[in-house]
Amino acid sequence: MTEIRNFNQSKYNRPLPRMRTVHEAAEELRKMDANTAVTEYHIRQLAINNIIPRVKAGKKYLINLDALIEYLSKPSASEFDGGTVR
Repeated sequence: MTEIRNFNQSKYNRPLPRMRTVHEAAEELRKMDANTAVTEYHIRQLAINNIIPRVKAGKKYLINLDALIEYLSKPSASEFDGGTVR
């Protein structure tokens, strides 16, 4: 416990990222918006294609939840296919 306290008070005094599994990230989005259309598959594809930061932990990807939310809030223009909505 002392080591953790010392680490938090060190020169690296930054908040820890909110890392979630793909499933947990999708659950968090559903808590924020019960009608979200963002699926676990889509989140996984964003991670696999290096669009959002991720860390592989065993067989699972850990997603930076804040980076995911930021990406979904401000997608780049290249992400739009220019097609019509059906």
